[in-house]
Amino acid sequence: MSDAIILPQREKTFQRRHPWVFSGAIQRVEGSLEDGDIVDVRSESGRFLGRGYWNSRSDIRIRLLTWDEGEQIDETFWREKLARAFRARDVENRVYRHGTPNAYRLVNAENDTLPGLVVDRYSDWLVLQALTLGIAKRKEMLAGLLADMLNPAGIYERSDVDIRQKEGLPPETGLLWGKEPPDLIEIDENGRRFLVDVRQGHKTGFYLDQRENRAIIGEWFRWDEQASERVVLNTFAYTGGFAVYALASLVRRVVNIDTSAEALALAQRNVALNGFAVSDDDFVEGDVFQVLRYYRDTGQQFDMIILDPPKFAHSPRQVESAARGYKDINWLAFRLLKPGGILVTFSCSGAIDDSLFQKIVFGALVDAGREGQIVCRLGQASDHPVALTFPEGAYLKGLLCRVW
Repeated sequence: MSDAIILPQREKTFQRRHPWVFSGAIQRVEGSLEDGDIVDVRSESGRFLGRGYWNSRSDIRIRLLTWDEGEQIDETFWREKLARAFRARDVENRVYRHGTPNAYRLVNAENDTLPGLVVDRYSDWLVLQALTLGIAKRKEMLAGLLADMLNPAGIYERSDVDIRQKEGLPPETGLLWGKEPPDLIEIDENGRRFLVDVRQGHKTGFYLDQRENRAIIGEWFRWDEQASERVVLNTFAYTGGFAVYALASLVRRVVNIDTSAEALALAQRNVALNGFAVSDDDFVEGDVFQVLRYYRDTGQQFDMIILDPPKFAHSPRQVESAARGYKDINWLAFRLLKPGGILVTFSCSGAIDDSLFQKIVFGALVDAGREGQIVCRLGQASDHPVALTFPEGAYLKGLLCRVW
């Protein structure tokens, strides 16, 4: 076992049990060490601080797996960590208590003390993401454990995310174990039905982290006496998750905007799959910023607008430009809302925290000359927990606002 010796002034940070060790905290390495190997982290005096896997190609040199010197990183370790994550989600009973029996996150990386590993379930298939080199070197072993513990039909890899570039890894996709998934997998979410493309879809195929926020939208107009007159604008619509729930709340119409014709085509299928009428006019292919400006210029207004854009800030260096983008799109939404209308607005940029996001939305409100109030705060679904030692895990933040 090799040792990474930490600079004396950085030792206190390990008491907080944050799982990342950056290159600037390391004084030296003792012993032979290859990328992906397990390494002990020690103080100058030799005191044990943690144990994790090493990657010289990443600014995050070590991802810590344990703070217990007696805990070895072997197959038993990985099996026990997986089992703990499954128990937290009631997987042993095959029933997820928040209304989704067959589509949810099983492992949420650092937040389940398994840094770099994401596992999602879609019906009988699992989708695995190896976000770090340490997990990539162990993915076949992990797939074998998942197969043994959960007996899925197949395990498909979707390690095609940008963050792997920081680990010196190319994108990788393909079957890891069992049978190939079908072109589209049907899932059940709170009684709503969706078709998911786990090979080409965003993330691992679907935005599982928005489940509970979709449910809120699904109830919003249900007891509104004027629900049948309400019109909802769903931007960055993807495959129609929010649209299906909004239609289920008995609104008259949901207009969906997305740049992808393929995503909108699947959104139409999902709307039809849930028994709602499909009109081509309600599915608009185009740039959301441009379409919203067209709606503003033509005097269109809506009872609810949902803003769920992709990540605008991929690093702290992009926060300023991302803030401008968020402000612009929220300003447009405020201009398009009827008095008393509802804005549901999100940011999934981890570099933009809750406080900054609220300030951005506030600035957009003032510039639009509107008044508003926060009705509730929104976040990622409960199968995407956030470790108290890893605040970076709270990437999704949202506000539901009433606007006059």
